[in-house]
Amino acid sequence: MLFAHSADQVQGIPAQSYADHICGVMKHACKAADEAAQYCLLDGDLLRKVVPLAAEFHDLGKLDEKNQEVLSGQSKAVKLPIQHTDAGTAYLLDKLQMPHSAVLVRSHHIGLPDFVDEQNRSEESVLRDDNVRGRVNQTLPELVRMHKEALRISRDIGIPACNVEGDASLFFRIALSCLADGDHADTAIHYNDQIAEEPSIELRPAERLAELDKYVETLKKDDDRSRMRSAVYYACRNANIQANIVSCGSPVGTGKTTAVMANLLSQAEKRKLRRIIVVLPFTNIITQSVKVYRKALVLPGEVPEHVVAELHHRADFEDIQSRKFTALWKAPIIVTTAVAFFETLSSNTPATLRRLHNLPGSAVFIDESHAALPAKLLPLAWRWIKGFAQEWGAYWVLASGSLNRFWEIEEFDNEKLDVPEIIPAKLIERLTKSERDRVVYRFNDIRLGAGDFVKWLSSLPGPRLVILNTVQSAAVIAREYEKCFGRLSVEHLSTALTPSDRDKTLAKITQRLEDESDTEWTLIATSCVEAGMDLSFKTGVREAASLVSLLQTAGRVNRHNYMDSEVVWTVLLQEKDFLKTHPRMSDSSKVLLELISEGCTISPSLCTVALKREIRLAGKFSNSLLKSEETLQFPQVEKDFKVITSDTRTVVIDPEMISRLEKRLPVDWQDIQRSSVQIWGYRLENLHVPEIFGYPGVYTWTYAYNDFIGYMAGILPIEEIKEGFGYACIV
Repeated sequence: MLFAHSADQVQGIPAQSYADHICGVMKHACKAADEAAQYCLLDGDLLRKVVPLAAEFHDLGKLDEKNQEVLSGQSKAVKLPIQHTDAGTAYLLDKLQMPHSAVLVRSHHIGLPDFVDEQNRSEESVLRDDNVRGRVNQTLPELVRMHKEALRISRDIGIPACNVEGDASLFFRIALSCLADGDHADTAIHYNDQIAEEPSIELRPAERLAELDKYVETLKKDDDRSRMRSAVYYACRNANIQANIVSCGSPVGTGKTTAVMANLLSQAEKRKLRRIIVVLPFTNIITQSVKVYRKALVLPGEVPEHVVAELHHRADFEDIQSRKFTALWKAPIIVTTAVAFFETLSSNTPATLRRLHNLPGSAVFIDESHAALPAKLLPLAWRWIKGFAQEWGAYWVLASGSLNRFWEIEEFDNEKLDVPEIIPAKLIERLTKSERDRVVYRFNDIRLGAGDFVKWLSSLPGPRLVILNTVQSAAVIAREYEKCFGRLSVEHLSTALTPSDRDKTLAKITQRLEDESDTEWTLIATSCVEAGMDLSFKTGVREAASLVSLLQTAGRVNRHNYMDSEVVWTVLLQEKDFLKTHPRMSDSSKVLLELISEGCTISPSLCTVALKREIRLAGKFSNSLLKSEETLQFPQVEKDFKVITSDTRTVVIDPEMISRLEKRLPVDWQDIQRSSVQIWGYRLENLHVPEIFGYPGVYTWTYAYNDFIGYMAGILPIEEIKEGFGYACIV
C-alpha cells in the first residue's frame, strides 16, 4: 500500500493510504470549486478545470520511495526527506501544460509565489524547487505510473487551461482556498479532528427575513426614536436596488444592526446568495450583534451557534493538530472582525486562505466601515470589494454613522463607481438634523501624564467614557483611577480581557448606566467601544486619533438625546508613566488636530475631507501595495497588508481550558476564542511564554491575569521592575 499520512500511534489512528487521501481531497476541493464557480461571471469554468487537477496531483511527490519509508513507519523522521510538492508541479507544468494547477500544487503548503521573482528565474526553475529538481525529473515517470495504478483513474484531462479573464490575484487565492480546504479537511477527517460529513445549513433568506420582521415588531414603542428606527428598517428592507455595492449612512442609534440585515436577506433572496458575512471593527461588539441575530434569525429546530457563527479573532494554524480551531466561514451567517476578514483576503497562508472560497455568492455587511481599516489599506481593500462584486457575485453594504465616501476620492478610484445610498435622501436629512444638537466638541490642548489626567477626568460630569489609543494606556489609567478613587469608581474594557470577561464587564457597564443615581464613575476603554455599542454616557473623552473615531465616540454620549447637549473632549497624553502612543494613529491624529486648529466644525460632513488628507500622507505606501497586488507578489501583499501591524498570537488564559488542551480532550475553536486573548509576539518572546504542548501557535499565559485589566495585570508589574519603579510579585 502507498501512503499519504503516517499513523498516529498515540491516538491509535492508522496510516492513511495515498488513494484514500487523493480521492478525499478531490471530493472536498471540487465541491468547493463548483460552489464558488456558480457565482463567477468570468473564470468559473477555469476554476472547475484547474482545481481538480491540482487536487489529484498535489501529493504526487509523497510516492518517492524515501518518503514512503517514513509514511509507512519503516523509518523515523521529523519531516519527509524529499520535498513532496515539486513532483506534481513538474508533471502539471511539463506534461499536462496546466500552469494554473501547477501553481496551486507548488503553493498548497508554502503559499502562493511572488510571480515577479518566478519570472526572473531560469526557464527550468520557474515554480520548481531546485533542491530536488534533478531527483524529481529522474523519478517522475515512475511516480506517475504508481499514481495511476493506485487511483485507477482514467479520464480526459481536457484542453490546457486558458488565461485568467478577471482579476488573477483573486482567482489564484480562491483556487488555492479550494485546494487547501480540501487537503486540510480530508486530513482532519482521517485523524478524527473533523467529522466526515459536516451538516450543511441553508441560508433560507425569505424565512429568516420573516422572523426578523416579527422580532423588530416586538421592539416598537410609541416615541419618536422608535418611529425613526422603524423608518430606517423598512427603508433598508424594501430598497429596490440593482448595484452590487451600496452604502448606508444612517446615524448612530438608528438600528443599523437589524435594518441592514433585513436588506442583506432581501437581496440574498433576490440574487440567490448562499451566506451573509457581517464584518465589525471590534471584537466586543460581535457578541452584542450575535445575540440579536441569534434571537431574531434562527428558525425552529435549529441550533443558534450553527446558524450564526461568532468569530472573534484570527486563529489560523498551519500545524495539523491546530487546524481544528480555524473558523471556516461555512455557517449561513458569519459575524467576524475586520482584522480577520480583510487579512483573509490578503493572505498567502493556506490555513487562512482555506475559508476564502466561501466568499463568492455572499452578502457582506461592512459595519462601521470608517473603522474597518487604516486609510493606507483602503485603496487595495476597495479593489477587492469591487473584484468580488463584479466577478464573484458578492453584494456589499458599506455602513457607518460617520461614513466617509472614500470611493469618491480620486486616489481610490478613477472609475468614479456609483455607490447608491439605500436610505432615501429625505430620511437621511431628517436623521442628520436630529443629531446636530446632541453633543458639542471641545479640545484640551495640555498634554497630561497619568496622575494629572485622572484628576482632570474626575472633575467632569459622570458617568464618563474615556477611549485611549492603546491597551497599555487604558490599563495604566484604569489602575491609576482605581488607586485614586476606589474600584467602584472605574470600569475597564479592552482586548486585554478575554471575550468571556469582556461580556461580563459589558453587562456590568450596561447595568450601571441604567441606574440614573449611579453617576460618579468612569469607563476607561480602547477603541473597541467607540462603535456599534448601545451605550450612552454623560461625558466623552477621546485621545486624539481620527476624526471618524471622535465622531463615533460621540455616538456613545447623550445617545438618545434625552438631555441637553453634552461635551465630547479631544485630549493629548504625555508618553510617560507607562502611557504608550499608537504609531498607527499618527497620520489620522495629525489630520484631526489640523482640522481643530483650522477652526473646522466637527461633523460627519468632514469625514471624506479628513480621509483624503490621510490617504495623501500614506500615498507612497498605498501605491506600492496596489502594485504588489497587480503584479501578483502574494508574499509581499500578505506582509504589507496588516490591519494590526503587530504580530499577535493566540494565548489561552483559562486554566481549565489549558488543562483540557494539554490532556488532548475535545475542544472546539469557539471554546478557544472565549477563553483567550491576542498578545503581541514580541511580548511572548520577551516573557518566554510557552506554547501548549501539541498545539503549535497556541500559547498558555503564565503570568498574572484578572477580570479588571486582564493580562495587563501581568505586564505592568514587569514594566515597573524594568524601569525600577516597583517590585511587584510576578506570578
